[in-house]
Amino acid sequence: MERSVVATGGTVGGAFDRTGCSYRLLVPLHVNFPPAHSHLQEGPMAIVPVVDLTRPDQTSLDALDIACRDHGFFLLTGHGLDSLIDRTWDATRAFFDADRSVRTAIMRSEDNPLGYFDRELTKRRRDHKEVFDFIDPRDPRLDSINNWPSEPEDFRQVMVAFFEAFSSLATDTLELIHDTLELTSEGRLMIRSSASSSTVRLNHYTLGDPVPAAERNGLAELGETALGYHTDPGVLTLLLQDDTGGLQTQSLSGDWIDVPPTPGSVVVNLGDCMQAWTNGRYRAAVHRVLPMTESRRFSIPLFSNPSRDAVIEPAAELCEGSPVYRPFTWREFSAARAYDNFADLGTEDTQVTDYLIN
Repeated sequence: MERSVVATGGTVGGAFDRTGCSYRLLVPLHVNFPPAHSHLQEGPMAIVPVVDLTRPDQTSLDALDIACRDHGFFLLTGHGLDSLIDRTWDATRAFFDADRSVRTAIMRSEDNPLGYFDRELTKRRRDHKEVFDFIDPRDPRLDSINNWPSEPEDFRQVMVAFFEAFSSLATDTLELIHDTLELTSEGRLMIRSSASSSTVRLNHYTLGDPVPAAERNGLAELGETALGYHTDPGVLTLLLQDDTGGLQTQSLSGDWIDVPPTPGSVVVNLGDCMQAWTNGRYRAAVHRVLPMTESRRFSIPLFSNPSRDAVIEPAAELCEGSPVYRPFTWREFSAARAYDNFADLGTEDTQVTDYLIN
């Protein structure tokens, strides 16, 4: 299954994953980037399918099932959130265009992973971006640890509205996946997310290094991609992306597939917990963002995560034979992933495949 198209400048390796997906590609850190296949095709069986939430027919669900087994990405339309999305974009751009002192005043720390950060790591390399993270602002206990900026003036108000609307959209999206998997009521109760442990991130992919030259001493090297290949740890991610492009996902064949901007759509990708819950039937999406060469890029993901005390293990009704993942808690897994992104521990990131039963 090794595909030279994936990395013409390096060696591509593979290893058995025993997840029902048969073979998992391991992509090297140093690669050249050949043109990807632009696979956002029109029609109900497109490789990155578009699902209308207002009328998800069986053809759409079949296409969604194929995509979730292959690369873990699909697009949502019919969400009815266009006006809110426009306001969220305006607030996001205003925040990153404000004086840098506005952002550094709320810099994330090892003790508090919320607020602003411009030196995050993926696979031990620095990302070409600066970010702002916050958790459920509707809960006073949780909101007390959010680091809100002093400007723009309406920033927090817009982000509260965004969090509420996209948390609801995440629930609707998960129900769509439940229907596709034909889960029983027991399975639906098991495979679920919680707004109280979910996170919103604002991303600004810069032209060049996001860290000023005077502050780069001792930092990890920039990665060769704007965002290195990775999976998201949670249940699913709802993503807004601007019209710049650069997002790619990796199929089971090893090809990188463009997920180009599509007006009016919300991008969905599956996370590690979904892969474990489905015993590998569905893939956590391996994805990356290519370097920005002509213009900066903005994106806004909501990471929809399990409840903090959730135990992640394969649903019995989705196991054809024995489970291939041992149980793990969301608390331990998310903590390991968060710290890996903050500091270089000298080892590879914690992965869901670390919980495979040998």
